[in-house]
Amino acid sequence: MPQTLAVADAVELAVVERSGFIESRHAGAAIVLAPDGTIIHKLGDPTALVLPRSSMKPLQALACLAAGAPLEGERLGLATASHAGTDRHVAVVREILGSAGLGEDDLACPAAWPGDRATRDAMVREHSDKASIRMNCSGKHAAMLLACTTNGWNTASYLELDHPLQAHIREVVERLVGEKAAATAIDGCGAPVYATTLFGLARAIHRLGNSAVTSPFALHRSAGALVQAVRQNPWTIQGPGLPDTIATERLGVFTKHGAEGVMVMVAPDGSTVAAKILDGNGRAATAVALRLLERSGALEKSAVDDTIAHLSLSIAGGGQSVGAIRPTF
Repeated sequence: MPQTLAVADAVELAVVERSGFIESRHAGAAIVLAPDGTIIHKLGDPTALVLPRSSMKPLQALACLAAGAPLEGERLGLATASHAGTDRHVAVVREILGSAGLGEDDLACPAAWPGDRATRDAMVREHSDKASIRMNCSGKHAAMLLACTTNGWNTASYLELDHPLQAHIREVVERLVGEKAAATAIDGCGAPVYATTLFGLARAIHRLGNSAVTSPFALHRSAGALVQAVRQNPWTIQGPGLPDTIATERLGVFTKHGAEGVMVMVAPDGSTVAAKILDGNGRAATAVALRLLERSGALEKSAVDDTIAHLSLSIAGGGQSVGAIRPTF
């Protein structure tokens, strides 16, 4: 049986360089699939188990679509997102809840401050408190609730493992991953998350990212619509100035980070990467994925260079840039 990624099964993926001195190293594992699904690159052990965390959100959103939830465009993007909690994000989440005949009090995700600093500062000035709808997972939870009301399922217990919605999500996840869930855990938002091999996660995202809205198969049509929604509305997937949105806007990739250093990304040609940073720090994850897709020939070096320059990877010293976080393969 596969095991959790261990130090012995990891390789160096990125370093933190300060004034020419390598200050820190990020080890992990990664796998790249070609447009036809064959393996073209492996770093470390991609058969090791990982918890995808929010990198599983595209699969959970797809399951909600498959359950009949009427989501499209910006609403579908928010269902897939780890959003920054801006007023624009929250307005769309409220629309999803409203279409389900529900309100913010029906969200079971924890109350949180928005990740967007300007929004958080404005809330503090207005003496507002943190709220569940500001939590980065509220779009996913609103989509889950919409799937429940569409099917007449109980909304109060929608996060329980034996709830019809969660049973349906697990079936869809296992179908796309091509593996039975090796373990079940509770994510930070309270929803179940399933352990898969890194290869299985890559396979699932590859299948999703290579689906088309013209497919004769309903699940593939829904997957194609989901990817299209995010690519057409990059602000939904995370937020202004944040890595997932930047990469999507500039390169047309479909990308979704997850907590604890997980990253999945699909290039426009269908090439797919899945990566896990062993120490759980995701600061290098976007750059690692972009360089791997560049190395596979799916992205142009100049475009990747330009995109990475817009990520927050500079190391400061005395108010000036004295180094950078950079991939090392």
